[in-house]
Amino acid sequence: MDLKVFYQKLRKIEQEILDPHVLVVSFETPDGGIAGQISEVSRIVAARLILEARARLATAEEAAQYKASVEEARQAAHQRALSERVQVNLISDADLRALKTATRQDKRLSQ
Repeated sequence: MDLKVFYQKLRKIEQEILDPHVLVVSFETPDGGIAGQISEVSRIVAARLILEARARLATAEEAAQYKASVEEARQAAHQRALSERVQVNLISDADLRALKTATRQDKRLSQ
């Protein structure tokens, strides 16, 4: 293919894509590409993938489903991070009695 024609087509496809980041759905390719994989890519990368017949733009339904799954995964990761932060301090009865005694003594001294 003539490079001039290739880049003209590439620019035309890129101009048709309005969003700076779009979702594309991959096609199966002879070099190992897996069909149906959804990826968020820049407009220029999407244009190149479309021109090379490696992917197509995702439909609105596919985009909504992908965004919902990403949000679900983000929330799960956030919950895991929060659960790792929980700190539990165990206080024995002896420590608790000593703490109460020290608190009483501090109150007596301050009066």
